[in-house]
Amino acid sequence: MEQNKTLTIHDIIKLLPHRYPFLMIDKVLDYTEDSLVALKNVTVNEPCFTGHFPENAVMPGVLITEALAQAGAILAYLKTKSSPRDNIFFLAGIDNAKFKQIVSPGDQLHLAVNITGNKGNFWKIHGDATVEGKIVCSVDILSAMRKLTP
Repeated sequence: MEQNKTLTIHDIIKLLPHRYPFLMIDKVLDYTEDSLVALKNVTVNEPCFTGHFPENAVMPGVLITEALAQAGAILAYLKTKSSPRDNIFFLAGIDNAKFKQIVSPGDQLHLAVNITGNKGNFWKIHGDATVEGKIVCSVDILSAMRKLTP
């Protein structure tokens, strides 16, 4: 049996330019050349919950989508063997976004992303976010890679 390839938060911060409060990935549970599964622990201390909604906290769908986009960026960095020092991935488009269930503090988001296409600097990624095995969000993401100049 092949062992999972994992990444800790220390590995992740080397691969993503995001930082608190916008770093949405806590751990990578496994990855292959074209797919990755990551984990986001949803806590009540996150800034979004002070206004969305204080008495009935719900994680905004746009942040679930961002978490999937960040998981996709990690996968693209791994595939290109690059880092935020070389390239940066920007969100270029979102299609077919569906939100099927509320995500609340205490939930663990499992973020599964697959590369479905790549042409030049553009990457197509499909993402599914699940909580306890149930899909809470499904989305197709277009990401644009831009080379950084010194």
